[in-house]
Amino acid sequence: MSRKKAKAALPPALQARYREAVSLHQAGQAARASALYAEVLKVRPRHFDSLHLRGVAALQLGDTERGIGWLEAAIKVDGSVAPAHFNLGNARLGVGQLEDAIGCFDRALALKPDYAQAWINRGNALLDLRRLPQALESYDRALACKADYVDAWYNRGNALLDLGRAADALASYDRALALDAGHSQAWCNRGKALADRQALSAAAESYARALALRPGYPFLFGTWLHTCMKVCDWAAYAESAARLQQGIVVGDAVSPPFPVLAVLDSPALQQQAAACYAQARYPRSAALGEFSAPAPDGRIRVGYYSADFREHATTHLLLETLESHDAARFECYGFGFGPVATDAMSERITGAFHRFIDVNDMTDLQVAALSREWGIDIAVDLKGYTRDSRPGLFAAGCAPVQVNYLGYPGTMASGYHDYILADATVIPPAHRTWYSEQVVYLPGCYQANDSRRALVADTVDRVAQGLPQHAFVFCCFNNNYKILPTTFACWMRILQAVEGSVLWLLEDNSAASAQLREAAYGHGVNPERLVFAPRTDPAAHLARHGAADLFLDTWPCNAHTTASDALWAGLPLLTLQGESFAGRVAASLLRALQLPELIATTVEDYEQCAIAMAGNPAGLARLRERLARQKGHSALFDGRAMARNLEAAYRAMYERHRAGLAPTPLAVDAQGHCEPVAGDADADA
Repeated sequence: MSRKKAKAALPPALQARYREAVSLHQAGQAARASALYAEVLKVRPRHFDSLHLRGVAALQLGDTERGIGWLEAAIKVDGSVAPAHFNLGNARLGVGQLEDAIGCFDRALALKPDYAQAWINRGNALLDLRRLPQALESYDRALACKADYVDAWYNRGNALLDLGRAADALASYDRALALDAGHSQAWCNRGKALADRQALSAAAESYARALALRPGYPFLFGTWLHTCMKVCDWAAYAESAARLQQGIVVGDAVSPPFPVLAVLDSPALQQQAAACYAQARYPRSAALGEFSAPAPDGRIRVGYYSADFREHATTHLLLETLESHDAARFECYGFGFGPVATDAMSERITGAFHRFIDVNDMTDLQVAALSREWGIDIAVDLKGYTRDSRPGLFAAGCAPVQVNYLGYPGTMASGYHDYILADATVIPPAHRTWYSEQVVYLPGCYQANDSRRALVADTVDRVAQGLPQHAFVFCCFNNNYKILPTTFACWMRILQAVEGSVLWLLEDNSAASAQLREAAYGHGVNPERLVFAPRTDPAAHLARHGAADLFLDTWPCNAHTTASDALWAGLPLLTLQGESFAGRVAASLLRALQLPELIATTVEDYEQCAIAMAGNPAGLARLRERLARQKGHSALFDGRAMARNLEAAYRAMYERHRAGLAPTPLAVDAQGHCEPVAGDADADA
């Protein structure tokens, strides 16, 4: 019997019930409508429209399993109705059955080739599968059906953004906004495209438009504030920082975790922000089930996961350590999901792994499944919540033991990162309560470094760097977003106290440089006393440190890799130690080099120390000599020693897991032994 005949064959009373159900459904009363569809189906179990619409109602009510069942039953009655296949595809898309969803959309499109919404949702499934060119083609097919389809332009922009084509993505978002200026998501992602093109002021404006349309836009406020900080736009900084703090305190989805590190020196607030973000965006997935038993050959398989296996700060730090792992006891696997690179650094680091794979085109579940197939015992997350990170990999479970290390200076607060590698400076024992991972203490400093980095030239021409020949040169090559108004005000007081001195800063972008010059003028300092260093290649960057006299660190987010660069180059660095991991990294480096006098604990001490050092050339020269000696003897710049420390930690983690023991705080001593932290009540729980 055809669908039309089945519908026409309903007795008048039953037909009236069906029409009443449809009317209720259209009025938004899905539950009452569903009950009436059920009455019809008791009499006519194969009534297509009632099966179909009861399935739709179930989906609207959140009963996905029954909704899928009724839609499948409807399609068995009549498979010639495109919307039924479309709705089934949406249901499968909603529960992550992406391949099945695409099959449903394809069947809908075979019946109705101009079904624009089916082309869009097919593209969304392909986007989730990271089949970006195919997703883009699907959105283009939607636009061929309906050129003014706002969501098609918006989603097309998303595909282009993921493909790294920010300019084309921007054009698509602009088309969407020309059709619907109230599309908050398009304003938001337009901001991302502008940020990718380093049009940061315009990006901040686009984020602001999204927030004006949707004040509670999840996690966007922090992104907007961070973008303002990148251009040193401090016009509303105090008010915005207070709003950020209050939002975190009350549990609002106010910011991704990373922007918080540079604003709020509170490990407790950082943990709250990270926990909110992890729960909302990357909840634990049980899709892959339990882990298999480990391989019997005795070697520990460690997977390193990063977007930065190329010319990048993280790679510079970690490279020698990776190359130094004991191949007889450890197999190291690299999972890369960043921009494809063919530079010397990428070739060297991929060669350091037992096996390396580019997983850019794989979903999080696929990467986790591959990790399990390869028998990864310990998964090391080198990205955390930084740019291009993929926390979803660890939510899916890449390994039975998962570790947060090096890339993100804070807690993931995810519940599925078991350990964080640290040292006693960046996470003092009293601070462990604010880290959801169990802390593993490495001896000295947690930060890996490469002793094979290029040596720095003995002399650097100041004039060639745009610096005055005989002035005292303070410098800070940190990213501009780390410079807060209070930090800058302190620097200006230092310049005023040290006659003729200059401050040499990294030029992130021209907008930030202009803002900083204007801020200097506001503090009564000639803007010409600020000198900006353009970005350059790593060797040239290291070499130019020789033209500076003293590195002035930022707070509450310190120099990290940038601090290692300065110290490796022989440049003394003055830091202000804070409370959070991100605010204690430079202090950790300095303690490892036995230079504690360069660690201030108050703004006043920091300021007075900087001024005193500028006025004592002989003392500064002696400090440089000590730094040179300590650098040569310290384990800080020994990647081979770090490999041994990491291996000791990995063995302890692995053995606890094999023994069925829960993760616990661990400590690696100077002899390379790793044991549970003394006195920890839960060490063997």
